Amino acid sequence: MSFDIQGKLYEVFEEQQVSEKFRKREFVLEIPDGSFTQYCKFQLTQDKCNLIDNYKPGDEVKVTFNLTGKPFTKNGQTMYFTNLQAWRVEGAAANGGFGAPAGAPAQESAAPSFYSSDADNDLPF
Repeated sequence: MSFDIQGKLYEVFEEQQVSEKFRKREFVLEIPDGSFTQYCKFQLTQDKCNLIDNYKPGDEVKVTFNLTGKPFTKNGQTMYFTNLQAWRVEGAAANGGFGAPAGAPAQESAAPSFYSSDADNDLPF
């Protein structure tokens, strides 16, 4: 299951080579939440580490991510880890649109029509 969130890029960390086969890069998103501001850390892994390269702190971005969690048992004590695994980062345009480069024309899409006529509405109930 994936989620989307928009916020201001607050901090970007350097890529880390965790093991021979695993690398990650973390970043923090500043997210307004009523009278409080939330600071959420996201993780990019493997070939997704460079998705954040085109953005700098202060940029408004939309992040698509998966919420993951794992138990870890050590010395009979179980702890649970939660991760926000980002897999898409897009710039957020000033008008609320996402992903379009600055200066790109906005594309309009017609809203779908659910009923083309009353004749199509022949449900038995």
